[in-house]
Amino acid sequence: MESMIFDLATTPLRELNQFLHHEAKTGAVEKVVVLNPDGAHNIAVGLDCPVEVEVKGHAGYYAGGMNKTGSVIIRGSAGTGVAENMMSGKVHVKGFASNGAGASAHGGLLVIDGDAGLRCGISLKGGDIVVGGSVGSFSAFMAQAGRMVICGDAGDALGDSLYEAVIYVRGKIKSLGADTHIEPMSEDDLAAVADLLAQAGMEHAPSEFKRIASKRELYHWNADANQEY
Repeated sequence: MESMIFDLATTPLRELNQFLHHEAKTGAVEKVVVLNPDGAHNIAVGLDCPVEVEVKGHAGYYAGGMNKTGSVIIRGSAGTGVAENMMSGKVHVKGFASNGAGASAHGGLLVIDGDAGLRCGISLKGGDIVVGGSVGSFSAFMAQAGRMVICGDAGDALGDSLYEAVIYVRGKIKSLGADTHIEPMSEDDLAAVADLLAQAGMEHAPSEFKRIASKRELYHWNADANQEY
């Protein structure tokens, strides 16, 4: 496999991203290795080709954001907004993720081996997220489409104002958000969880998960509800 190494201790981040946006799209390399990221922001943002990027260390804000067909592996933790607005491909965080992981993702798969902070999957629009640990409050807030698998616990207001996205939680839920409830797991749900766990490289029994979905009571305004949802 043709690969290239960028050491951010000696090479500006701009050169890495310019290479990924231009030369990598020609198919000249299949893999790019990033050394000494030291929490730099905007690593591997806007990928638009099937290149693999391996970040050996911690990444800052928006790593792997707007990803399209690329594969990003972060062998550390990631700051706010990792894989935000992802279109396709895969982003795998081997450590922990900060707030807003996978925000507004339209497609692709985000895997977080550890915990994720507040608002994981906020405004999710079609992507899949698998979290090996727990998630913070307001995760999947206004998630419109897509799936989230949470292997640990969930904080307050999980799935607040949920639309058609579905959340699967293995651990405890501190509280559910507005218009959200627990539903029985169907055979399709069990198969979906098994498939997503397999893609994430995690081993749990799908039967241990709960399905969280929208009650669909916020879809139409009800004047008699007196703001009590």
